[in-house]
Parts: sequence; structure tokens; C-alpha cells
Amino acid sequence: MIKKTFLFHQNIFVTLIYTLFLLYPLTLHSEGTHTEKGVIVLSGDSTIHIDGFEMKKAERLFYGLVPLNKGMPACADCHYTNYIDTLNWNPSANDIATTFAGRKAEDLMNVVNSPLGKRMTEVHSGYSIDQEQAVLLQAFVENLRAEGPPHHRPLINNLILFLFINFLGIFATVDLIFTRKIPYRFIHFLIITASTIYITKVLVVESIGLGRSENYEPAQPIKFSHLVHAGQNQIDCKYCHTTVETSKTASIPSVNICLNCHVLVREGTKSGRFEIDKIVHAAETNQPVEWIKVHNMPEYVFFSHAQHVSAGKLDCESCHCDVKTMDRIVQVKDLSMGWCVNCHRDTKVQFAGNAFYKQYEEFHKQLKEGKIDQVSVADIGGIDCMKCHY
Repeated sequence: MIKKTFLFHQNIFVTLIYTLFLLYPLTLHSEGTHTEKGVIVLSGDSTIHIDGFEMKKAERLFYGLVPLNKGMPACADCHYTNYIDTLNWNPSANDIATTFAGRKAEDLMNVVNSPLGKRMTEVHSGYSIDQEQAVLLQAFVENLRAEGPPHHRPLINNLILFLFINFLGIFATVDLIFTRKIPYRFIHFLIITASTIYITKVLVVESIGLGRSENYEPAQPIKFSHLVHAGQNQIDCKYCHTTVETSKTASIPSVNICLNCHVLVREGTKSGRFEIDKIVHAAETNQPVEWIKVHNMPEYVFFSHAQHVSAGKLDCESCHCDVKTMDRIVQVKDLSMGWCVNCHRDTKVQFAGNAFYKQYEEFHKQLKEGKIDQVSVADIGGIDCMKCHY
């Protein structure tokens, strides 16, 4: 009887493993694994189907596991495939895939072997790829365009630590009351106290930070540097953000504003021609550049740039910090309600010549009599709830 029961469970286990083995390819197919299907590469007047081992070889060639040119860096050393938190001026692999989608392998080979522009000529000096390598690299970028950049799972170290501390606290509590395996009671109290403090701290910090985006620094569709434009070239913020003094929003500059300069400036000292060509392409195709907004206020908060810049006479740096030193814009302030209220308490309003504050006759009277020369925003109702949460 025991032997039959064992064999029965063994058969179930084997059947389960075999079923999972059969379903595994279907799982890959449902996720859209383009490598299993292969890609079509145009070369000359013919089409080449790349799949299986050749597709793996293309990946190894791009990542440098198979040498491209002896002693030369691999493609992936410069053209990154995943998101990075520092600005890399080289085009990403996904950018290259979008640019060369549907084109011939010879086009990619010519760009690598005979690059245009000063910057690309310097970087690509010493490269010479042949027809076979060009076909494989074109296959890689075609596959990358179809699948999209690889998805990297976020680190969960803090979550694992939080769960582990919770487990220790629960274990110590259960052992103290019920099982009593550990003879020393002070150990229980030590573990329970430490875990309670840690869990409380995590819950408080994460709750306060809920909905805030401090240090948010997204990668933009065009690698625009405020350090170069606002810092080195000393372009006024209001030249690009034209509505900052008259509108609720500061406005994102249109492609036409970019072309005021870049119709002549066609190559960047760091990015070469690639990024500026995106602006030209957007203008030629009449497609707007989909910039990613960095500083986001909640939907239930009213904020007007015009009121702060024109009436309040604030500089951009007051909220956005010194953007002249930033390549890629990052949100430095947390934009919390406490931060806004403290600013309203500390910031003084200049009444002289400021038509916005004519409604406050009492303050104007005291101003004319010389009793005051300025008051804080809070003094004129700047911290009333309905000022922002209307």
C-alpha cells in the first residue's frame, strides 16, 4: 500500500514537471519573444532571415563577447541598452534601433566605417566592420526595436530587510508568549524593541514620502543640457520658457525655438549630430518632442508661475535650484506642503511698484507712511488653505 502511494505521488510529480516543460515555450511566445521568430535584415537587393544561433551571435557581437575589431570597445560600452542615472552623451541602443529601423545593413556599416561629423569621427576612429558583422548588428537593432529595451527588475533589498525584521519581531513575540524556546527574556524584549523602532521608522518615512518625487531625474527623449545652454551659453530661462511671466505654466519650448539656434548649430561638442538631428527630424515631420515633465504638483494643488515670477518676483532658482549646473534636470526640492508654507512665511513681498498688491490698501497705507517696507506672503493670506486648495 505504501509503495503504491509513493508511486502514485511520483507519477503526479513527473506529470507536473513534464507539463511545465511543454508549456514553457508557450510562455515565451505569449511574452512576445522576438528572437524565437527571428528578424528580417535588408542587405543589398536581398533579404536575410536571422534567428536561432545567428541571433545569439548578433547579441554577443554587440555586447563584446565576440570581438568586433581587435582592441576596440564593444558597441554596448558606449551605446547602453538599459536606463542609467547619469547622462551618457552617446546614443542609446534603442535610439540607434529607432533610427536604423527598416534600413539596409550597408547603411549601418557606412555610419560605423565612414562616420559624419567631428565627434563621431573621433569616437569611431579605428573601427572597420565587414558585411557579415553589419548584417548581425542590423539584426540586433531590429530585434531590439521589436522587443523594446530589456526590463530590469528593481532592487528589493529594502523590502526583504523589512519583511525579515517583521519576521524576527513576530518570532520573538510568539516565543515569548507561547513556545518559550529561548530561555533569556531580555533577548525577546531587545528584538521586539529594535524591530518596532525600525518598522515604525520605515512606515513614517515612506508615508511622508508618498506622492513626492524628490531627486526625480528622468531620461529625456533628447539629451538637452541646461549646463550647456543656460550655464555656458548664458541663455535666459525666459527665452525658452516664454510664458513663465504670464501663464500658470512655464511652457515647454517648441521645436521652432530650438531651431532659432540649431538651424546653424548642427553639431554638439558632446553629443555630436545625433541629438540635434532629432530636433530637425521633429520639425521636418511636424511631430512634437515628447518631453517628460520633472516637477509635478498634485492635481488638487493650484500653482501659478505667473503669480510667483511676476507678482512674487521670485527667481527660477528659488524652486528649481541652480539649473545652470545641471546637464539633466533633477527635482531637488520635495515640493511638499510644508516646504511651500515655510517659503510663504519666510519670503517677503516687495510692494513698491508691484501692481498686483494694490488690493491690500492697509498695507499700502502703512507703506506710504513709512511704517513698513515689506511683508511676508503669509501676512496677506498666503498660507490660507483656499489659496492653493480652491
